[in-house]
Amino acid sequence: MKAFGHEPWVLRLSSAIFGLLTVLGFYLMAREIFSEKIALFAAFFLATSFWHINFSRIGFRAIMAPFFLVWSFYFLFFAMRKSKEWMFALAGLILGLGFHSYIAYRIAPMVALLPLWRFYKNWKSEAAKPPLGGLAAKPCAPCVIALFIFMAFLAALPLLWYYAQNPADFFGRTSAISIFQSPDPLGQFSKNFVKTLGMFNFAGDFNWRHNLAGSPQLWWPVGLLFLIGIWISIKKFRWPNNFVYLWFVAMILPVALSNESLPHALRAIVLIPPAMIFAALGLDWLIDKIKNWLADKKTKYPDYLRQLSRIERELKILLAVFFIAASAQVFNQYFFRWAPNFNVYEAFQADITEKAHWLNSEPKNIKKYVITDTVDQVGTTGTPMSFQPIIFITDTFYPQKQAEKNIYYIALKNISSADCSQKCEFVPVEYNVSIFKKIKQQIPGAFLDESKGFIVIKN
Repeated sequence: MKAFGHEPWVLRLSSAIFGLLTVLGFYLMAREIFSEKIALFAAFFLATSFWHINFSRIGFRAIMAPFFLVWSFYFLFFAMRKSKEWMFALAGLILGLGFHSYIAYRIAPMVALLPLWRFYKNWKSEAAKPPLGGLAAKPCAPCVIALFIFMAFLAALPLLWYYAQNPADFFGRTSAISIFQSPDPLGQFSKNFVKTLGMFNFAGDFNWRHNLAGSPQLWWPVGLLFLIGIWISIKKFRWPNNFVYLWFVAMILPVALSNESLPHALRAIVLIPPAMIFAALGLDWLIDKIKNWLADKKTKYPDYLRQLSRIERELKILLAVFFIAASAQVFNQYFFRWAPNFNVYEAFQADITEKAHWLNSEPKNIKKYVITDTVDQVGTTGTPMSFQPIIFITDTFYPQKQAEKNIYYIALKNISSADCSQKCEFVPVEYNVSIFKKIKQQIPGAFLDESKGFIVIKN
C-alpha cells in the first residue's frame, strides 16, 4: 500500500503471490513423496483449478493456509530424506506460521503426526539393528521431532499468547458456527459431511464470491479422476497414499463441524491440495492401465503392431487435448462465465467501490458525507461494515485524513450533525428511500443526482 496506494488490487496482490508460490511448493512436496509425473499432474490440476485461482485473486487470508502446509511438508519430507536438522526447524517454523492464516488450519498439526511417527519408527528400527557405520550420521529422531514442534510453537506463540489473554476470541467464531449449537449435532454433522463430499463432484459453494454458484468445485473429468484417486488410496492404504488420505479426512472435519452456508469453498480451502493429488493419482493409474493394455495387446497380436502404435499416438494426443481443454475450461469459467456475472458484481459490492473512487476524484473543498442506515458495527471504532471499502480506498480511517479530504461518515440517525452551510454532498452506501427522505427533510433544496450511475444527494 505504501508503494502502490489504497487500491483493491493491492490487497489482492499478496493473495496472488501466495497462490503462485503454492503451486511451486505443491509440486516439490508431491515430487518428494510420489514421483515427478504425479507431481506435475497434481501441480497442473492445482494451477488450472477455478477453486484455487479464485481465492488467489481475492484478498482473503485463507489462501495462505495451503501455502504454509505444502511448503512445511515439503521441507519436512526433504529433511527426513536428507537428515538435515535445520530443515526440520524450517519445516516447523513454516507450519507454525500457518496458524496466523485461517481458523480451519488449527487442525493441521494432526496431519503432520503420521510422517513424524513414520520417521521415528524407521529411526528406531535402524537403531535396533547391528551398527553399520552409517546410523551415527543420522540425526536423533526424537531430537529433530522436538525441534520441529518447538519451532512450530515459537512461530504460533504471538497468536497463542493473544488467545491466552483473550480466550473468548479463540472460541467466539468457532462456537458461533458450530454444529453443537443445533438441536441434533450428530444428524447435522452427517448432513454437513455429505454436503462437503458432494461439493467436489455435484453441488459446490453457492456463494458467488467463492464459486460459480452451485457448480462443482472440480471440473467433471478432474472430478472423476479425483474419485478414482480416492479409491486407489483406500485400496492401497500405505505410505504415501495414507498420508494424503489423512490430510483429506482431517481437514474435512472443520468444515463438517461448522454449520454455516455449506458447502463452503473458503472453509474447505485446505482440502484443495489433497484433492488435486487424488486427481493426479487417478490420472496416473488410468495412464498405466492403458499402457499395460497396449503392451499386452502388442505381445498378443504382433501382426497389429502398426494399428496399436497408431492408437497409442492418438491416446497421447487425446491426453494433450485434455490438458489444453482443462486450461481453456477454467479460463472460460473464470473470465467469461463468472467474472462478468451481475451476481458477482453484487457479491463484491462493486457499487461501493465505484462510490469510493468517485469520492477520491471530487474536489477537496466540497464537504462529502458517506451515510448509512445500517446498525451493524465492526472493529474497535464501531464503524459499520459497509463503510470499510470506502474508508480503505479513500484512505480516511483517521480523523485528520477525513478533515484533509473533507470526507466524513455518519449514520442516518445523526444526520443533524452534518454541516451543509456551504456546498455538500451525501453518498448513501445503500439504496434506501428513507435516507433520501430524511436528507431532503433536513436540507431544503437538496436534489438527487444519478448521473454517475449511483445516487448522490447535493444541496
